[in-house]
Amino acid sequence: MSLVQLGWLFTIGVLAHNAEEALLLPSWSRQAGRWHRPVSDTQFRFAVSVLSAALLILMSAASFSMPRSVPAYLITGYVFAMLLNVLAPHLVASIAMGKYMPGTATAVLNSICLSEGYFSTAHSLTAMSSHARSLGVGRW
Repeated sequence: MSLVQLGWLFTIGVLAHNAEEALLLPSWSRQAGRWHRPVSDTQFRFAVSVLSAALLILMSAASFSMPRSVPAYLITGYVFAMLLNVLAPHLVASIAMGKYMPGTATAVLNSICLSEGYFSTAHSLTAMSSHARSLGVGRW
């Protein structure tokens, strides 16, 4: 599977994660105590919509960009940020509170599974391009 295909799968996973949070997190936040500041449904859903739209625009740009372009690097950073998002706050809050924090399941499934595939593929492509450069092949 290509890096672009993995990027789109990741994007779909993030959109599912954002949808789960948009539906459940505002009410959860009102009883989360020190783990999350209460947030209104409207505020949170607006923020999630903006982040989702930004991700769609960024992934579209990365799909039509060359490797090692700014959009490609930004998507890689987004993948890494979502991987960190699994640990803090999702897993930490769920364990500490003893109850499910909205977004934990989709964060774990999406971020851990797809991030590993994304980073493995990106690493393979980097290793191949480094080898190609050492052989003087291509326009690297």
